[in-house]
Amino acid sequence: MKIMQMPLGPLQTNGYLIHNEDNRAIMIDPGGDGFKVLEVLKEKGLTLEAIVLTHAHFDHIGGINEIREEVNVPVFVHEKEKEWLTDPSKNGSGKFPGLDLISVNGEVETISGEETLKAGPFIFSMLETPGHSPGSVSFYMPRENVIFSGDVLFQGGVGRTDLPGGHTDTLLSSIHEKLLTLPDETIVANGHGPTTTIGEEKESNPFLNGF
Repeated sequence: MKIMQMPLGPLQTNGYLIHNEDNRAIMIDPGGDGFKVLEVLKEKGLTLEAIVLTHAHFDHIGGINEIREEVNVPVFVHEKEKEWLTDPSKNGSGKFPGLDLISVNGEVETISGEETLKAGPFIFSMLETPGHSPGSVSFYMPRENVIFSGDVLFQGGVGRTDLPGGHTDTLLSSIHEKLLTLPDETIVANGHGPTTTIGEEKESNPFLNGF
């Protein structure tokens, strides 16, 4: 399995293109610039089979329509944020001047709970990690030793909680109860900035000390 980090959209949000040796692929959080994702798929000869969302803020969903105009694939989002995909006031694109209003076209697949998600050829353990948003989900792949955390946990930081549905105590509980219990060597592939590890954040993240 190979993972390609792709900064996309107005905030250069980290999207992740994952593919296997059979050239089957999925995309996590295409935040914008869908044409770039399509170009990479073509260049590498990959077949996109699904789009998976850690949450439904505008900077994580902005490339969906452009991608699905070319490749009709399912989109997976937590049930608590399904309506956000078509509501700019909830996904945030209607709150920041100068941004295009974002409304995702087409049907989506809702997910919830802490079971497994099969997206294309890949299987994830789903961890509900609310706090940054009500339906934030982190996707863990223990064999590959990586968790896709969206905007929950960053290198030296945590997700903001001043947007609709955000809650600081809930976020910190999610991090401590769901993420920091993973092996220290687990790679945290997050939504903004460089990747980190669970062990590194336990040791040095100033937002987590003293919680």
